[in-house]
Amino acid sequence: MKRLRKSILLILVTGAAALFCITPTVLSHCEIPCGIYNDAMRLDMIAENITTIEKSIKEINALSQAGDKNYNQLVRWIMNKEHHADYLCDTVTEYFMKQRIAPVESTDEAYQDYVRKLTLLHKLMVYSMKCKQTTDMENVAKLREYLGQFRAAYMGQSGSPAAESPEHDHMH
Repeated sequence: MKRLRKSILLILVTGAAALFCITPTVLSHCEIPCGIYNDAMRLDMIAENITTIEKSIKEINALSQAGDKNYNQLVRWIMNKEHHADYLCDTVTEYFMKQRIAPVESTDEAYQDYVRKLTLLHKLMVYSMKCKQTTDMENVAKLREYLGQFRAAYMGQSGSPAAESPEHDHMH
């Protein structure tokens, strides 16, 4: 009986550890589609990731210039910057590109709008990657610029997904 309990406990602990390791993937928005979307929240999450990347870069630069380097903290800030750049890209791809922006035919009037949104999302991904590669604050500025442009293109002036854009109706 004691052996059975140990086996069950081992299975539970192993399962919990496996779940913990894949949690970032599991927490991505579903692809059912569930019809539960909060575009403004996702855009705010991207903005928060950009702010975190910026703070991480500032801390990395400060720690790198210190006479007596704290390598532990330096590594932690580098990892933090990497994770938030990845989170940003995950939101761009898993939420917006896969679920919220539907492809349109090149003959469709909405095609230019579609291409603009995809181009801005691609630029967000590229500058997110550049933030991982360097500590150049110009890359953070570019992230903010392209997020602002995407927010305007995607949400329109009203702050909600552009009603005239067919992909918003299509993807629900």
